[in-house]
Amino acid sequence: MAKFKLKYQMYKSLQENIPNIYAEARKAAEELGIPAELKGKFGLTGAISGCPAPLRKDILEYSEKGGKEVIPLAKLVEEIRGLVKEVYGDEYDAAPVNTCEAGLWVTFDTLFTPPMQGRGDNYQARYIALYEKHLHHQGGYGRPFPPRFKDILADRGSTAGELGFYGKRQNNLSVYYAPLEGACYDVHGIKYHPVPLLTKVDPEASGEKISLIAERNATILTGITSLGYDTPGYGYGVKDEDGTPVMQKILANIAKDFDVPYVVDNAWGVPFIGHDIRKSGADVVIYSMDKASGATTSGLIIGKEEVMVPIRRALGMHGDRWGTTASYGKAAYVTQDPGKEALLGQVAALKALKDKPEILTKPVDDLYKIVKEEFDQIHPKIKEGLIITKSYNSTAVEVNYENTWKNGELGFPIFSIEDMYAGTNILQSGMGQMGVIPTIAYDANIYISPGLGTTDENGQLIEDRARYCIKALVKLMEIVGKYSGYLD
Repeated sequence: MAKFKLKYQMYKSLQENIPNIYAEARKAAEELGIPAELKGKFGLTGAISGCPAPLRKDILEYSEKGGKEVIPLAKLVEEIRGLVKEVYGDEYDAAPVNTCEAGLWVTFDTLFTPPMQGRGDNYQARYIALYEKHLHHQGGYGRPFPPRFKDILADRGSTAGELGFYGKRQNNLSVYYAPLEGACYDVHGIKYHPVPLLTKVDPEASGEKISLIAERNATILTGITSLGYDTPGYGYGVKDEDGTPVMQKILANIAKDFDVPYVVDNAWGVPFIGHDIRKSGADVVIYSMDKASGATTSGLIIGKEEVMVPIRRALGMHGDRWGTTASYGKAAYVTQDPGKEALLGQVAALKALKDKPEILTKPVDDLYKIVKEEFDQIHPKIKEGLIITKSYNSTAVEVNYENTWKNGELGFPIFSIEDMYAGTNILQSGMGQMGVIPTIAYDANIYISPGLGTTDENGQLIEDRARYCIKALVKLMEIVGKYSGYLD
């Protein structure tokens, strides 16, 4: 294939060759011997909300048993609170919600936005969000500042207009997007767009910069937010002796200095064996419990008791007005209540994480071994630029290829998140052509996890199925590398 001097030429060529890439991908799937009965029924991750993994046997049995019993929902909420307090301590509390995004919504509105009651006009409030991956989640609830970011989320998602992503913005709230020191925000992709490349983030220098931003915005600053992940591709590869990402500890300290809450979006993470709120110093951590934890579809907010009181009140579950420790009443965010089945599945998942963490950690170990073995076989030019990392927090294996771009030469194609929404992320759409349901694969970062037809009823890895998926990914990357001109 032709070599290109300019990035946009490479991506233009890839767009023109999508039919050829798809044809080769389908042929490669046949050559790999992927069984026809598996195609479209297994994939690279069970942690995508749009295609969640089948529930484990222990989750199903617990939910079925509870589903046949009369159980007040407040009792299940109290059981979740008890499990969280047993692990993290009595100074922490919890509130289950129907989704992780619901958890972000109620938390930001409770802790970051100005009060709605009282005389006079509302004052302006602002929170700081790192300019990092998945920005439309943790950074999508305020008007962007500085103005150069005002269109950064313009095409994100599938619904345009006032009630698309712009409709998430909360009352009199803006968000300061803080670029990270050491990060690179070059433009890539067929849907050409800035991408956060974060393996070289300097947490100390970034912390100094964010402190200055906080100081400049001190009169309107109401909070700080970031992701809760722990891998290099997400910018959290630098850790302390306890394994806690240094960046998160620095953000917690800055928030404490300015008396504002630090909220962590740990959607693709698990409580107890993942991000430790006690070590990071975060005020609130929010989880998507159906992703990595294996629960029924639901979210979970865990935080320090002081900030959890207004959050639980907003959800109508903090207690009756005449004095009780729990309720299931009406409030502004009762619309985000999880149902009985969601609560039962969440209780079962938390019990497993607390008492039998190996149910979730062993498949990660087994998957990491397969990923290492199969990527050892990839073209040496791609292999040289890979960083492969195991994460118990996300029960995932991260394959990052930022380092294929070096010395001013074009590297392996990087697809933007806008490519994902436009259907032009070939590392995702191409896997579909091979019969393998894809995973998150943009910003030079591929997140792989067990669960989607690659584990048995007990959640343990089925090796041959997992290996088919990884082999297919390796082959697709080689095909894309050839059509991009990166490989000879």
